[in-house]
Amino acid sequence: MSKDAVLTFTDKGIYCAAGDFYIDPWRPVARALITHGHADHARWGMGSYLATHAALPVMRHRLGDITAEGIDFGEVRQIGGAQVSFHPAGHVPGSAQIRVEVGGEVWVASGDYKIVDDGLSEAFEPVRCHHFITESTFGLPVFRWADQRDVAAALNEWWAGCAAQGKTAFLGAYALGKAQRLMAMLDPAIGPILTHGAVEHTNRVLRDQGLTLPDTTLANAELSPKDHPRALVLAPPSALGSKWAKTFGPQETAFASGWMALRGVRRRRAGDRGFVISDHADWHGLLWAIKETGAENIYVTHGYTDVFTRYLQDEGWNAQVVPTQFEGETLDASTDEPEGAT
Repeated sequence: MSKDAVLTFTDKGIYCAAGDFYIDPWRPVARALITHGHADHARWGMGSYLATHAALPVMRHRLGDITAEGIDFGEVRQIGGAQVSFHPAGHVPGSAQIRVEVGGEVWVASGDYKIVDDGLSEAFEPVRCHHFITESTFGLPVFRWADQRDVAAALNEWWAGCAAQGKTAFLGAYALGKAQRLMAMLDPAIGPILTHGAVEHTNRVLRDQGLTLPDTTLANAELSPKDHPRALVLAPPSALGSKWAKTFGPQETAFASGWMALRGVRRRRAGDRGFVISDHADWHGLLWAIKETGAENIYVTHGYTDVFTRYLQDEGWNAQVVPTQFEGETLDASTDEPEGAT
């Protein structure tokens, strides 16, 4: 890659010299453009932040008092010698791909994305470009997502079975994006939906900006589990099996993640169930998105970078692995709450 390229990969993040800004930097910089609010993409310590209006509330909740500005999807902003615009990535509410054009050359940094319309996030929109930076979290052919309606049916069947046995159903999922997507899939006729503080605080932020979610109840220290029979509890994966979780008595645990497609991962997690659902693109989704961009040059970040890059090269793309500090989807996500939150 030429040092004069529109975007370069540095030890601080993805850098645009023409606009003197970074995209999703992992070290403090003066100006940061952020694709979405997950902790590996939106970090504390930047001089200023630019993100979509829909992503900013969660970022402020997580990062506190930051200097930040919002931008509409599709709005073109001139930053130095670069034209910049944000386009839906479909990953979580407010998530964006960032298009950067300099002298007629177009690059797109996709951040994290999925091509399935989950009915909650702004649906993914392919952006034509010459250079495309893609994740590869699930960049193996084994990762192929089932229809969301089938996953919802299996999820509700499991919850109803737990309720019939007098057990609380515990479901582990990211507090931002995955948890809200699962809520929309749950059948509230089965029982009440309870939430860990990290999930409920995120719910409040999203509700305040107009997102419609089912009714939920914060499962804090004041809540008595015996007063909420047949409940399902949504919590970050790190909270399952904790002292807090054990106060609910007899229970079953499940994880909702793309990693549940791998039998070995399911066994190691020691949960009772695994539901295969992800806010990242599967194998076919990654390939479809790349083809739709029309890009000749593909830069592969976090995930199965080597395997996925070799496949792209064999298929005729000019593809290469690039180093970043993005994490993609993990099963050990922290609560991702600001310090002091409960």
